Amino acid sequence: MDVTALIMILLALLWQPCFSDQIMRSSFPKGFVFGTASSSYQYEGAVKEGGRGPTIWDKFTHKSWNIHDGSNGDVAVDQYHLYNEDIKLMKDLGVDAYRFSIAWSRIFPNGTGLINQAGVDHYNTFINALLANGIQPYVTLYHWDLPLALEDRYGGWLDSQIVEDFAVYADTCFQKFGDRVKEWVTFNEPHTVAMTGYDLGIHAPGRCSIFLHLLCKSGNSSTEPYIVAHNMINAHAIAAKIYRRRYKVAQKGSIGVAFNVIWFEPLTNSTSDIEAAQRAQDFQLGWFLDPMMFGDYPESMISRVGSRLPRFTKKQSRLVKGSLDYVGINHYTTFYAHNIKSKTINYLLKDVVADSGALTLPFKGFKPIGERANSIWLYLVPKGMRSLMNYIKEKYDNPPVVITENGMDDGNSMFISIKNALNDQKRIRYHEGYLSNLLASIKEDGCNVKGYFVWSLLDNWEWAAGYTSRFGLYFVDYKNKLKRYPKNSVKWFSQFLSN
Repeated sequence: MDVTALIMILLALLWQPCFSDQIMRSSFPKGFVFGTASSSYQYEGAVKEGGRGPTIWDKFTHKSWNIHDGSNGDVAVDQYHLYNEDIKLMKDLGVDAYRFSIAWSRIFPNGTGLINQAGVDHYNTFINALLANGIQPYVTLYHWDLPLALEDRYGGWLDSQIVEDFAVYADTCFQKFGDRVKEWVTFNEPHTVAMTGYDLGIHAPGRCSIFLHLLCKSGNSSTEPYIVAHNMINAHAIAAKIYRRRYKVAQKGSIGVAFNVIWFEPLTNSTSDIEAAQRAQDFQLGWFLDPMMFGDYPESMISRVGSRLPRFTKKQSRLVKGSLDYVGINHYTTFYAHNIKSKTINYLLKDVVADSGALTLPFKGFKPIGERANSIWLYLVPKGMRSLMNYIKEKYDNPPVVITENGMDDGNSMFISIKNALNDQKRIRYHEGYLSNLLASIKEDGCNVKGYFVWSLLDNWEWAAGYTSRFGLYFVDYKNKLKRYPKNSVKWFSQFLSN
C-alpha cells in the first residue's frame, strides 16, 4: 500500500465519526419521498386566462384592508407560464415529487356544469412535464380557492350542496388525471379554512362575528366553523368512496388529507394545563382526524360545543371512518397551551377558541418558545415534530404519515439586498432540526412516516401576508420579471438529497 492510499484511509476514518452525526437522504428508509409544495392561487397567476373562473380569493383580495400589503394573487409567481423553468429547478434540486393544487375554477369555471377543456389541457401538460423529468405529482384538489359562483349561489361550504358539487369535481379530476397521478390530497388544512374563513374572518370569504374583529359584515363564529368543517369532512369521504370504487383498482393510487397541526405543550405541569393542551389538539387535529379514524368527533368537542356541533348520521359515520389511505401533516411550529379561566375571553370571542377552553400562545411570560421566523406565529421548535409524530402514532395506531408541508419564512424587506436575502442560514437550521427530529421519530420511535415536503419551492404570495413573507428555497425577484435565484438552502438541500 502506498503512502497516498494510507493517508486517504486515515482521513476517511477520521472523517467518519463527524459525518455520521449529520443527516442525509440515505439516513431515511428506502422509498421515503422528498418533495416541495405549492398551491394554485399562491403560484399560478393568470387568473383571467385559460377559461379560469373567479374564486372567493379573487374577490377577497381586491377589497381594501384584507391583505397586509394590499396585494393579490393575480400574477403570483406566474407558474402558469413559467412551469417548465420551475420543473428544471426541482430537477436540479433533486426532489422526488411536487405537491401542487388544481384550481377548481379552471376545471369548472362556474363550480359545476360544463368542463373547461383548456384547464384540463393545462394540467395534463403540467403533469406530463413533471413525469418527464422524473418528478411524481402529488395533487391537492382543494387548497382554499373555491369557485366564486358556488359562494354566490348558495354560500359555498355553509351549504350541504357543496358535498355533491365537490364530488363531481373530484370525480372529474380522478378521471382526467388519475392514470398518472397516484397521490391525492382532497383538502389542504380544512381546520384553517374553518377557523380563518368563518371564525376569525381574516381569510376568504371573511365571515365572523367575534367582538375583536370589526371588518366582518356577516357570519357567526359560534356555529359556521363547525358547519363548514362538517361539510368538508363529508365531502372528503364521498370523494374517497368514488376513488376507491371507480378508480383505485386500475389507477393504484392513494388518497389523504393535509391537516395543519401546531404541537401544543402545556404551559405548566398543572392538570388543568395538561388537559387544556389535549383539548387544543382535539379542537385542531382531532376535529377532523377523529371522524376519519373513529367515525365521530372528539368527546371534548361533543360535550363542550353541544347542539351547535353538527352530528354524523350512522351512514355518514360509516363512510367517513376509514376514508384515509394516509395522513398528511402540515407542521411548522409549537405553542404553549393554557387553560382559559376568564369569562371575559369567552364573552368576547364566543367561538371555537372559547369552546376549547384553551389559550394557545408561543410565549411563557415574555419568553418565546423558540427563535422566531418572520411570521408572528412561526417559531423554531424542532422537537415538536418528534412529539407530534409520536402523538399520532399512539392515538391513531401508527397510520402512514406524509409531512405535506414544513418550512419557515424570512421577511421581504426593500432594505435587504438580494445577496443577503440568499444567505438563509436560519432556514437551513430549521430544516436540519426538523428533519433530524423526524428521522428520530422514524428510526428510534417506530413512527410510520413516508415522505416530507418543503414549503415552499419558491417565495410566493402568502395569503393575508401578501408578498411580505418569503418561504421559498428559491428567491423570487418581484421587481425583475419574477426571476428565480437559489438561496443557500438550495445548496444544502441538494447536498442532502444527493447523499
